[in-house]
Amino acid sequence: MVRLLRPLLRGTTYTRLLHLWVPMLVESLWLFIDPARPWVPALVLVPLGLLPAVRLGEGVQARLLLTPGTRESGISEAPAATWRDRLRTVVWLELRWVLGWVTCLVSVRLLVTCVELARCAWGHVPSGTPPLDRLPPSPGWALLAPVPLLVLYGAVVGLGALVTVCARRLLGPSAAERLAALEERTEQLLERTRIARELHDSIGHALTVAVVQAGAARAAGDPEFTDRALGAIEETGRAALADLERVLGVLRETGRPASARPTLADADRLLESARASGATVDAEVTGPVAAVPGPVSREGYRILQEALTNVLRHAGAMPVRVRVAVTDDRLLLRVRNAMPEPVPGTGRGSGLRGIRERAALLGGSARTGPEDGEWTVRVELPLG
Repeated sequence: MVRLLRPLLRGTTYTRLLHLWVPMLVESLWLFIDPARPWVPALVLVPLGLLPAVRLGEGVQARLLLTPGTRESGISEAPAATWRDRLRTVVWLELRWVLGWVTCLVSVRLLVTCVELARCAWGHVPSGTPPLDRLPPSPGWALLAPVPLLVLYGAVVGLGALVTVCARRLLGPSAAERLAALEERTEQLLERTRIARELHDSIGHALTVAVVQAGAARAAGDPEFTDRALGAIEETGRAALADLERVLGVLRETGRPASARPTLADADRLLESARASGATVDAEVTGPVAAVPGPVSREGYRILQEALTNVLRHAGAMPVRVRVAVTDDRLLLRVRNAMPEPVPGTGRGSGLRGIRERAALLGGSARTGPEDGEWTVRVELPLG
């Protein structure tokens, strides 16, 4: 019983009733002008619905009154972009006008019935509303007086639900709008996936460098080396915190671009960090690195970062050879180091998988594994 009466406590029930009554305000004004032709406003709605802005206004009103407080209401708030949208708007206006008439007639009729039954129960003669004018006065009618109110309650809730369903069908997003929303959502998911991968690479690199440097400083027992290691740990930690703050800012503000991401022009920071960890890094850079397109340069930086992180994590502080070459149409990255014992397999977990995924997203290729007695990461990325 409580569940059946729950709609009485919802504001949506009354806002939907208001939405159904709004067209009847215009209809009431027209009836004062020409009561003999009440259908004229319905004809006016046809050319009115063909105006693109009308669909926008109806969508805003429907979301405000039919689905208040609902984030995903299924009702579009955009002007009509196609003739199909305009025709759907015309159908919606006509249907809303019909449902408004039904709501008006049902409400007035049932309220009058309730009042007349109460009058008959008190011994008054019905006022002449057929077929109530044939009812004899009797106290027994008091038992039936609440019935019209219950029927009215059900009619109001049912008509409100019906007009909401119709609004979602007729004022809902068109196929083009749904496709655009899907593409936008896909772009957001891809961006968040990229951010998650970037955060993994940045923080993973910082933690690996810090662990290796701390272990090397403890094993060396040299105060001077320990000071250098602590300075390198501090610098790496600051860079990781800056990356973390930028990524969190992007996640908090959906419309904010992921700006200030490091590129291959900042590769010296990675090389110095690896050297500070005890590794001997032989780096060679050829070609116009600064001319590499932004997306390729940023992903190249992350690939190089992940490759150096894997060396420090799995092989420790050992000699590493880094080659970065920029040609007319390609960026070539190669990181080689001696293979530790035992010889690793064809992959080193999620790090190498991330390298392959980044290369594939840019239409390039990545090969990892033993080559000439050394562990090699070889990546080729197209520039165009």
